[in-house]
Amino acid sequence: MKQIGLIGLGAGTASALLFVSTARGTAWALALANLAQLPIMIAAIGWTHHAAIVAVLVASAGLALTLDGTVAILFMVAIGLPAWCIGYLALLARPVPGADPASIETSIEWYPVGRIVVWTAIIAAAVALASMLRHGFDIAAMQAGLRRELERVLRFLAGLPADAPLQSPGVRDLDRLLDVLVLIAPPMKAIGLTLTSLFNLWLAALIAHISGRLKRPWPAIAQMTFPSFAPTVLAIAVAGTFLPDLIGLASSVLTASLLLAYALLGFAVMHAITTGLGGRRFMLTGLYLTVGLFGWPIVLMALVGLIETVLGLRARHAARRPPPLPPGPRNPL
Repeated sequence: MKQIGLIGLGAGTASALLFVSTARGTAWALALANLAQLPIMIAAIGWTHHAAIVAVLVASAGLALTLDGTVAILFMVAIGLPAWCIGYLALLARPVPGADPASIETSIEWYPVGRIVVWTAIIAAAVALASMLRHGFDIAAMQAGLRRELERVLRFLAGLPADAPLQSPGVRDLDRLLDVLVLIAPPMKAIGLTLTSLFNLWLAALIAHISGRLKRPWPAIAQMTFPSFAPTVLAIAVAGTFLPDLIGLASSVLTASLLLAYALLGFAVMHAITTGLGGRRFMLTGLYLTVGLFGWPIVLMALVGLIETVLGLRARHAARRPPPLPPGPRNPL
């Protein structure tokens, strides 16, 4: 218990410091702020979720005492509790009935990676929507508050004082640009939160694995599958985007984060079906570079992930793969 408290204290302090680094406004500070979930997830994966919840409480209390309660609540909702929840799911397990208890790998069934990815996307969508509720509970108030935030960001990037008229060189219709940004910012925020959370989870698991504190075996990510409820949730979210006001906004946010999850499933499919092919590394590197440079091909990867859930591309590819050749006669020499 004492060790859990000390780990939680250290992880919470580190997470709070990373979170407040955004106040410096530099690129490095913003990059470090994206790692605010990492100490909490390390505490959850390397020790227990009890250490992680201690870290969340320590960080929130420290922010409330040094800054104000609003910042502490923002940290708890956007960073602390999601990190604790995802870390808890990563170590969720149950015994396999009838298995040999002496074998840890076969006697314990760990929470599937695909389910963790889907729940991370759902949590990220909920956080993105909750962050907009502070502006109001109707779509007009939310968009007005988001527009003010975007104006402050543009003023900061342009080096303009807070009371100066907003202007940006090279932009003819700044109001039109802001209108577009207001529409795409909530889904993009959900996508960013999903990516950030999954990256922090992967990095925390890697650190725990290197240090020998990772309790579950390293999963075969290329073989991950999504739960049966995921396509239904995505279909409902897509249908909800045609509805007006808050329901339409929430549906668009959830759709964006789930489509990113399916894009990750599409990457897993590509990793699986290219196994054993010549030039596999070149093909995968080219795929990632294409998505990183142009962005829009990620839609194709989401489509691959959706097709995988319907047709089972990896299973079909494995069935068509020729069986391994029998071992030849040994050379006595």
